[in-house]
Amino acid sequence: MATSPIEAVVFDVGKVLVQWDMRCLLRKVIPDPVRMEWVFENVVSEDWHFRHDAGEDLAALVTERKAEFPEHAAAIDAYATRFNETIPGLVPGTPELVERLAGQAVALYAITNFAAAFWEAYRPTEPLFRHFRDVVVSGVEKIAKPDPAIYRLAERRFGHPAGAMLFIDDNLANVAAARELGWQAHRFVDAPTLEAELIGRCLLR
Repeated sequence: MATSPIEAVVFDVGKVLVQWDMRCLLRKVIPDPVRMEWVFENVVSEDWHFRHDAGEDLAALVTERKAEFPEHAAAIDAYATRFNETIPGLVPGTPELVERLAGQAVALYAITNFAAAFWEAYRPTEPLFRHFRDVVVSGVEKIAKPDPAIYRLAERRFGHPAGAMLFIDDNLANVAAARELGWQAHRFVDAPTLEAELIGRCLLR
């Protein structure tokens, strides 16, 4: 456990604060589970979606994908217009930790790989984000984790030194990148494990 005092806690969003699974949407469009899984792995895939998170234009991505997979145009269109349906709810237990941290006046921020238009549509639907002083969004900045540039941007925006921030993310590569830049970091597994970490660092009582 690092002993340097923490001035701010910085959360990832997807799979840490909110649940995210594109299958939640694809199941509504493709009833056959075997075909749905194939589309998830090969067409409306997380790798393809990451390009949008990193700032590529949605219309261009959709046009390109439809040309490659015209038989799956409905699934591609659903991705482009119904993204909120890929988010079934909040991650159990984490919102309560956010509320407790906010109640103890801990400075809260987030760095998220999230497409700009999708973030604009989703953020107003979730009251939890009222506790966050700032959120760095990859699609807005056109830089995605684990690129070191997004962490350096966050340092400037949030106004805290890297070593004074605790970064929480479920993705090992993102956590490793933050640590390489001098951040303190916690790889998210579940809320009870995170709670123990926060208590151990005297951020929660």
